[in-house]
Amino acid sequence: MITISELASEKIKEMLEQEATPGLSLRVGVKEGGCSGFSYGMGFDDEVNDGDHKLESSGIPVVVDSDSIKYLNGLVIDFQESAMGGGFTMDNPNASVTCGCGSSFRTAKDAGKPAAEGEC
Repeated sequence: MITISELASEKIKEMLEQEATPGLSLRVGVKEGGCSGFSYGMGFDDEVNDGDHKLESSGIPVVVDSDSIKYLNGLVIDFQESAMGGGFTMDNPNASVTCGCGSSFRTAKDAGKPAAEGEC
């Protein structure tokens, strides 16, 4: 289950309206990399692939690939305003280590592995 906060939902819906393409879903996933081991990915997609998990949060269709879902169960996507503009944040209960920038993480299962090279 992925939860999208009310403010994040408003921002995503605004972005979807700007795209002006019917049938888009929010695709959320992880990939190896980043300074903590895994990094988040988020964008719009008009395709659902075999093995994708389809769900809905705050009225937004969400798609997660089968490799990422195990790392994202319980994820909360929020939006934080800041003096520099603001951006999306990820609160992931599966992450035991997170990067200072908040865009990469490591799970307890992967805690003994060296971090992948790369920037936040």
